[in-house]
Formats: sequence, structure tokens, C-alpha cells
Amino acid sequence: MFTRIFGKPKEQANALATLDKLNETLEMLEKKEKVLLKKAAQEVEKAKEFTRAKNKRAAIQCLKRKRLYEQQVEQLGNFQLRIHDQMIMLEGAKATTETVDALRTGAAAMKAMQKATNIDDVDKTMDEINEQTENMKQIQEALAAPIGAAADFDEDELEAELEELEGAELEEQLLAPATTAPAAPVYTPTPATASSSNTGKQPMRPTPQRAHSTPEDDELAALQAEMAM
Repeated sequence: MFTRIFGKPKEQANALATLDKLNETLEMLEKKEKVLLKKAAQEVEKAKEFTRAKNKRAAIQCLKRKRLYEQQVEQLGNFQLRIHDQMIMLEGAKATTETVDALRTGAAAMKAMQKATNIDDVDKTMDEINEQTENMKQIQEALAAPIGAAADFDEDELEAELEELEGAELEEQLLAPATTAPAAPVYTPTPATASSSNTGKQPMRPTPQRAHSTPEDDELAALQAEMAM
């Protein structure tokens, strides 16, 4: 299991050692390239000095050595390119190997889990769950059923009676007239009332009208009017 997860130790060690070796070689080539470039630049300076000294032969020799250094630099550049290419291919192969190993590990783990889980056990468990659910549903329906006198009530009759009550309430609201509070009457004394006060009689007081008067209200209003005379 651990070998599949982390890859084969020997192969991984070889791949890492190869990459380290390539890196070391690449660093060595880069250092040599810098040295050769420095030497080529020195030969150019020497050629300039010989040219100022009118020593043409020595100046040409310096340029030849510069060309040789430049050829070596170009060769080293090709070597570096090949090493880079080799490192990229090796790293890609290493990543591919690790990916395949990881996929194999996942497949093995899934296979092991499937072996541990039997399809018959799953079906049995689901049947038990469905049975328990159905039993609970029946228990809840039994608890919700009415008992005693309430069990004899007809739900349709109760709903019809409720509809009649709602219809009667709506009809009463439609037939009832709109009620507004009447304005309070303002009493203004007149000459007739003033003369009646001289004879010792009380002036009649206006009685405010009430909305929705009943027979009892009418009798009470008539009694008050007689007492005021």
C-alpha cells in the first residue's frame, strides 16, 4: 500500500539522483560559459591595444582566440539546451509515474471498500429503513385519528355548517347601512323661548337622533320630551 502511494523507493531515488546530477552538470556548464565569455571579452580588449600599437599580427591572433572562445560558448549553449530537455522529459516521466501510482492506489482502495460492502447487505438495510418508515407513518396516523364522541362527527357536515355561518355573516355585513356619528345639535335661544321662560315653563331641548333606534329608544325619547314640557 505505501509503495503504491509513494511510488517504488528505488525508482524514485534513481530519478531524484539523475535530476540532481543534471542540475550539477548544468551549473558547471553555466560557469564555464561565463569564463569563456570573459576570456573572449579580454581578447577583444587585447586586439584593440595591439591595433593602437600598429601590431596587426598580434591583433589578428587575439581575434582568432576570441572566435574559438565563442565557438566553445555556442557548444556549451547546445549542451545546456540538451540537459534542459532531458530534465523536462525526466520530470514529466516522474510526474506520470506518480500519477499512475496514485490512480492504482485509489482503485485498490475502492476495490477494498466494495469488498467490505456487500450489495445484499445494502438491500437488506434499505428494506429495514423502508419498513421502519412505514411503521412510523402508521403510528402517526393512528395517533392523529379522532376518538370518542369526536369520531362520530361528519367532517362534510361540519364544513357545510361553517360555510352557512360565513354566508350569513357576509349577508349581514352587506345589509347593514353605513353608520356615521350625527353632529351634536346646537341650541340657540329665540324670542318664543325667552317669553316661555317668563311664564315659568322650561324650553324644549332638542333631543339628538340616534342611529339604529329601537322601540325602547323611542319610548325613552318620548318620556324625556313629556318631562321637559
